[in-house]
Amino acid sequence: MEITFDCTQCGRCCHDLRLTLSVAEARVWAGRGHRVDLLVEGWPWPDNGALDDPVMQWRRVTTFDARVGDVPFRINLRLVARHDGACPHLLPDMRCGNYDARPRICRIYPLESRPFEAMVPERRLCPPEAWGEGMPVLERDGLAADEEAAAILEAHRAAMVMDVSVKQRLAGLLGFFDAAMAGEGFAVCEVAPWALIEALEAAEMGLGDGPDAWSIVTNRETTRAMLADLECPARLVAAGVGFLGSFADLGGG
Repeated sequence: MEITFDCTQCGRCCHDLRLTLSVAEARVWAGRGHRVDLLVEGWPWPDNGALDDPVMQWRRVTTFDARVGDVPFRINLRLVARHDGACPHLLPDMRCGNYDARPRICRIYPLESRPFEAMVPERRLCPPEAWGEGMPVLERDGLAADEEAAAILEAHRAAMVMDVSVKQRLAGLLGFFDAAMAGEGFAVCEVAPWALIEALEAAEMGLGDGPDAWSIVTNRETTRAMLADLECPARLVAAGVGFLGSFADLGGG
């Protein structure tokens, strides 16, 4: 199966997005004074997790161990470039003013950055006219057709694995120990660019200890109650500054 694609330079993918960055890319982005948030989610993780499952294997190598109460979890921490409205590098004619140094996630779009997930054109921001016969082949049988794009995609995924220990220490240095339940959204840590750079540099030097004890934030009372029954620290929040929800708030009365 082939998926064909050609960029129309519509600029849709350069507006109102959170772009997943490596640690090195986050340092560069924040060093220019741009905002980088931490998005955090967690999976309950029994000791006998199904590690023969490739998806579970990927999840394991891109997360770190933690505990919520007495329950073992795996924590996924993403560093994301956040911009409301247009990207700060977007030029009036919709060209990228940072083209040669743009993050890998921009270079591979609209390919799927996560392995084992299909790239679905209808879920991309690109207009219908970007997809069609006679255009360059973007993906063939689920793999990037272009060798350069495939190499960049592999480097992006490798960084997601290599950066795990640094991000674990980063959470400890920033004193941020909240996570959302995976699938429900993300706990959000907003930090000034200069503070993030300082903490990242320390984490890369091996300073600081990642927190073992985490708490869960959720906007669903059923989740909070379930965790309370397991004596897991959890609190009910509304979607907003500190919580990016996947669903509408469902708090208790």
